[in-house]
Amino acid sequence: MVEVRKKYYGHVFGIVFIAAILALSACDREAQGDYPAANGNNCLPDVSLIDQHGNTVSLASLKGKPVLINFIYASCPSICPMLTAKMAAIAHQLGPALGANVTIVSITIDPEHDRPAELAKYAKSHDADRSGWIFLTGTTAQVDQVMGLFNLRRTRESDGSITHSIEAFLLGPDGHQIRQYNALDVSPDAVAADIDQAAGKG
Repeated sequence: MVEVRKKYYGHVFGIVFIAAILALSACDREAQGDYPAANGNNCLPDVSLIDQHGNTVSLASLKGKPVLINFIYASCPSICPMLTAKMAAIAHQLGPALGANVTIVSITIDPEHDRPAELAKYAKSHDADRSGWIFLTGTTAQVDQVMGLFNLRRTRESDGSITHSIEAFLLGPDGHQIRQYNALDVSPDAVAADIDQAAGKG
């Protein structure tokens, strides 16, 4: 009986230990700005926006491979360049997989001022003028509609600046969220690994 109890408690301890390790691992990921998906919306609807080259792009047409998406605006003085620098580091980490296996999409939250020319200039000046990385603009209603799918809102301050989220989102090939990131904290390696897994290479 004593031996059976030892085996039982040893088995229970093993399960608890593994669960604790998994929990610590999840907490560690979240501490690094890497979180589970926040909602189940289809985040690539049949909404057509305009890219930095003046081409019409339907978000739905991006389905079929993972999409890493964030929100910026060209005249942003501080946070947006930092967010774009992180995306550029991720793009560098991805190498030739960018475009072939994943698309990066940056959507302006200032469509009133960011037309294709402004976005093209922003991309070139922030190491983001790369194949497989699309900058998009549209009407105010279209941008607000897309932001709403991510449970995001923008607020224009009296000085003209826009308060907005620093989140980035990894969408699966079906357009639904897989991971959510604090784009200032997450490591490029972690995002690249998530993308590889989403693309079926992990």
